[in-house]
Amino acid sequence: MASGAELFLGLDVGTQSTKALVYDAETGDVVERSQISYDLIEGLPPGHAEQQPEMWLEAVVEAVGALERRGEIRGIGVSGQQHGAVLLGEQYEVVRAAKLWCDTSTSEEAAALSAELGRSVPAGFTAPKLRYVAEREPDVWARTRHVVLPHDFINACLCHDLFTEAGDASGTGYLDPRTGRYDADAVARTAPGLAEKLPPIVATGAVAGRLVEPMAQRLGLTADIPVSAGGGDNMMSAIGAGATGPGVVVCSLGTSATVFAFTGAPLLDPEGLIADFRASSVVPGTAEPGHLPLLCVMNCTEPLEAIRELTGRGHDELTALARAVPPGAEGVTFVPFLVGERVPNMPNARGTLTGLGANGLDAGVLYRAALEGVAMNLASGLDRMRGLGLDVAEVRLVGGAARNALWAEILAACFGAAVRPMAETETAALGAATQAAAAARGVDPGTLPRSGGEGEAVTASPALAEAYAALRPRFAAEVEAAGHRRE
Repeated sequence: MASGAELFLGLDVGTQSTKALVYDAETGDVVERSQISYDLIEGLPPGHAEQQPEMWLEAVVEAVGALERRGEIRGIGVSGQQHGAVLLGEQYEVVRAAKLWCDTSTSEEAAALSAELGRSVPAGFTAPKLRYVAEREPDVWARTRHVVLPHDFINACLCHDLFTEAGDASGTGYLDPRTGRYDADAVARTAPGLAEKLPPIVATGAVAGRLVEPMAQRLGLTADIPVSAGGGDNMMSAIGAGATGPGVVVCSLGTSATVFAFTGAPLLDPEGLIADFRASSVVPGTAEPGHLPLLCVMNCTEPLEAIRELTGRGHDELTALARAVPPGAEGVTFVPFLVGERVPNMPNARGTLTGLGANGLDAGVLYRAALEGVAMNLASGLDRMRGLGLDVAEVRLVGGAARNALWAEILAACFGAAVRPMAETETAALGAATQAAAAARGVDPGTLPRSGGEGEAVTASPALAEAYAALRPRFAAEVEAAGHRRE
């Protein structure tokens, strides 16, 4: 590596792990990476999903400590799982475990807020979590002085300062994505005293702080290097995947799955199923932040992981077995709503497995049914985005499961569009590092080189596309039945 390398650190603080990635802003190469895995808090009641924010910080310290070139890093950007409610005391101490995006214990609060505000506020958003704590745990709420999001918490640890940005904050339920400012009515209705607990909003893509000496020592970095505003994992993934201008649609496959695209204006869904987030990059040629209409389904790789654990077989072996199974998984339909679902809005739904025949419990059949169930649910949401005006010619695949070739074929057939796996699938960490480099240089992140580029496009054969077009009504009927059983 040339001595003139301009290295920037991207951190992606997720639900299953924290990833650290070192990006060279001169070449666009990823020169180093590390990852620290962890789990949710065990033993909680059904519907509850929580983690200790201190665990994220320890994972950051460990992940950065594993990087050999950390002493050369010139700036930091942080990506974080969206919607989590991090409650802090006066000295930024954590006063409660964070409720996460996949926590559906707040479905009653979400329904009440939606009715009061006249718009959809999903159970996964931050606002219902805060009402939950304020009403059910008033002693905890009384000790809470600051309310931040997961990526804000890491930034606070790095800079010893509290701030947020409009992209991640637009997933709270109390920020107006059209203006990028807090919605005073939604803030007042969410929880008493919330307005005094919220951090200021800094400019998208700005240098928002500097690394303080104590954290620099813990991380092995140079003190006072710039820390960019960062953002939610979807906003950072958009930057990492090149969705910083119109025309690029991205599908991220992880614990949850998202489909999003950069638009210059809001793409408004009257039912609120497609979220209108702010982007963390500006409209090309302007200083105005763009928008990031986004579909999110809560169930993506977890159903596959459950089958792996059940069968004791690895994902590669299960994929090979599933490839030998015809489309439709021999009549088996898997509605994969293991933790409820956001789209469709069924937070209390449960998964169903129907149509079992003589081979219904075969490992390959089960795995293929899970791949198909997630793909068809995503396709229904993508159809909704098309109906709102989004043009979908091709979909870029990112995330941990984007390299599964069989799943790419199934997705292409269900989407009715080519899909293109990205060479660099960890686009949230890459986007955070790219944003850090852009902020330090005072340029738009879309002007900087990106690592790896795009893989080859995957298209579905006409026969496969026809097969899934015929199967989707059966899946839709099972989804409706699953909802009636639980809602």
